[in-house]
Amino acid sequence: MDASMVPRVPHKVGVVGYGRLGQSLVSRLLAQGSELGLELVFVWNRDPGRMAGSVPPALQLEDLTTLEERHPDLVVEVAHPKIIHESGVQILRHANLLVGSPSALADQTTERQLLEASNHWGHTVFVARGALWGCEDISRLDAAGGLQSLRVTMATHPDGFRLEGPLAAAHSSGPRTVLYEGPVRGLCPLAPRNSNTMAAAALAAPSLGFDRVIGVLVADLSLTDMHVVDVELTGPQGPQAAALPCTPTERTQPSLALSLAPLLLQPSGTAYWAAVSFPPDLGSASAEFPPLPLLSP
Repeated sequence: MDASMVPRVPHKVGVVGYGRLGQSLVSRLLAQGSELGLELVFVWNRDPGRMAGSVPPALQLEDLTTLEERHPDLVVEVAHPKIIHESGVQILRHANLLVGSPSALADQTTERQLLEASNHWGHTVFVARGALWGCEDISRLDAAGGLQSLRVTMATHPDGFRLEGPLAAAHSSGPRTVLYEGPVRGLCPLAPRNSNTMAAAALAAPSLGFDRVIGVLVADLSLTDMHVVDVELTGPQGPQAAALPCTPTERTQPSLALSLAPLLLQPSGTAYWAAVSFPPDLGSASAEFPPLPLLSP
């Protein structure tokens, strides 16, 4: 029989988190998954009531610890860093994992445990890059030894932040206020939902990592319906250095999750939708978190 005539076994996908982004992803999987060889096998949300009326009851997973009963090939986390802290290792025991909250990996214990589980169980960890564009270039430059510093600034209206710890009490002192400036590792636990772009940058540039990539969080009263991400890379200095003294880039896009989710899931393929298309080596163990090429727009 012609190989093209052999029915393709669909890859089974589970989704953890049913906020606005999770809802968009689930909707796409239900509508288009079969034509792409993807089968949605479960959806889990901390508040199961949120799935009522929109997720078929047979797909609703009540207890995340029973996910192995659905035999997923890939679990996509679009919930909160706490899910990666609490359940990342258990997920990797049964499936590949797409981390949609890379700020979770700023915790060194979590990072180490995921790497160990990935190697032990033969499943791969993928990382969503979120609003970070050009991460492939960052990775290539870093691998070539041409990246001296990396600085990521994210600015949005104060109402767009969900801050914790000392930053939760921070107030804007003017039209534009810097709430945090320092290593990304220190920012992630204070702004777990607002630091994922910076965390992706730290993972894309392992020679700098969470301790040397600088994150800047800015409250800007003029940005009522968008957020602006600035990425500044600095290369080696001196006459023998590569021609990259300082390269700033800027990206502006809607800030509200309601408008951001459709943007991330356009048919052309961006972060989460592209991820579930499965790279050729899906299922192989990784000794380290891979770069993020399959998640690019």
